[in-house]
Amino acid sequence: MLRRKRTTPDIIAQALGVYRQIPIRFVDVELDESLEIADVLGIYAYDAYLIRCAQKYSAPLISLDAGLMTSAKRSKVRVIEVNP
Repeated sequence: MLRRKRTTPDIIAQALGVYRQIPIRFVDVELDESLEIADVLGIYAYDAYLIRCAQKYSAPLISLDAGLMTSAKRSKVRVIEVNP
């Protein structure tokens, strides 16, 4: 994004500051169920992994990836819309 002049170092620094405040917890998610989601929805396994994680922990999903968000909605996962 810097190379394309879509952001500045100051904005990146601010975003990293906010990111560092997010509490991150590592969790186990069933890969077999994730692969089943990937197959049913026709999506990448890593996207399905995120959807399965949101399902398992009843957590909303937030992403800038429109395709992932559409798939999450199809899976009845609550999404948090981000407008860049």
